[in-house]
Amino acid sequence: MVDVNTNQAEANIKKTVENSATEFCGLDVGTMNFVSAKKDSNGTIATKFIRDAFIDLPVEARQMLKLSSVSFVEKDDRVLVVGDDAFKVANLFNREARRPLSKGIISSSEIDALEVLTLLVESVIGKTTKGFRAFSVPAEPIDADMDVIYHEGIFNSIITSLGYNAKAVNEAEAICYSECADNDFTGLTISYGAGQTNIALVYRTMVPMKFSIARGGDWIDERVSKAVGTTASRVAAIKETGFDIMNPTTGDPKDFRVREALALYYKNLIRYTLESIVFQFNQVQDKARLPISLPLVISGGTSLAQGFVPLFKQLFSEGNKLPVEISEIRHAKKPLEAVALGLLTYAQNIQ
Repeated sequence: MVDVNTNQAEANIKKTVENSATEFCGLDVGTMNFVSAKKDSNGTIATKFIRDAFIDLPVEARQMLKLSSVSFVEKDDRVLVVGDDAFKVANLFNREARRPLSKGIISSSEIDALEVLTLLVESVIGKTTKGFRAFSVPAEPIDADMDVIYHEGIFNSIITSLGYNAKAVNEAEAICYSECADNDFTGLTISYGAGQTNIALVYRTMVPMKFSIARGGDWIDERVSKAVGTTASRVAAIKETGFDIMNPTTGDPKDFRVREALALYYKNLIRYTLESIVFQFNQVQDKARLPISLPLVISGGTSLAQGFVPLFKQLFSEGNKLPVEISEIRHAKKPLEAVALGLLTYAQNIQ
């Protein structure tokens, strides 16, 4: 049994920020989006999004891009357009936008990733002369050979270069800081992202269990596209037009096979998540003091599909084998912003 020093944990999370001149921020580094959360001098929290994407164009396009106020960076004989503009330009030239992250970490196949990542990060957090930035990192996946050390080190370097002291925080852990204050920062949190699904057990800010699985929204799109013989882009487009997991028959008849396959793979992802959680719980229950009851909080872009949370509750009730009682299953108040907001809370209170 691990004896958690709860008094010290509570003191840490409630720590008063002594130097108000410091700029505190949270940065959610996602495969699909970068999201930042920052509190201004009036105490108002503002969030900012940018798509994690880019496209390369010949250097001759530079003047046109300057006139249109498109964000880009020059490299050798090319210009790299980033963010939401990358998708607009890609459609204009009938090309696919590229992504510097794959399955939650920096893509080893994208040689332009570092320059693009620096521009993306700066666009959502800016520069500072005195700041503290907490940024999200995924946990090591239990079902894939991925190393997050390089990924974490690169983002630490980028953020530091912009004037911040940087601190890496587990993605799912961060959700607890934004969603579980009323539960003494205790909960089982799941972040369903595009590249991965991250899970953490947090007990009064202590983290006895954290892991990820190498399945998320991109995995669903890829599997469905192969199953029905279409493109992942078309699958994503159908998924984002109001597709209902619990009622896939509703919608354009010509897209029924895609919606049917989507429902099947969403169910598979949720079942796989629950099986993985049970397995990991069994690894830690004899080593950590687990709470008697705790909430389960679901977040992330993949969880935004209509019917996702009702389906999760249904599948959970059918096969719940957790060694702890779940007091409630709820969706994060702001599923796309929950990680960034939790990281802001962390940055303000733990240095």
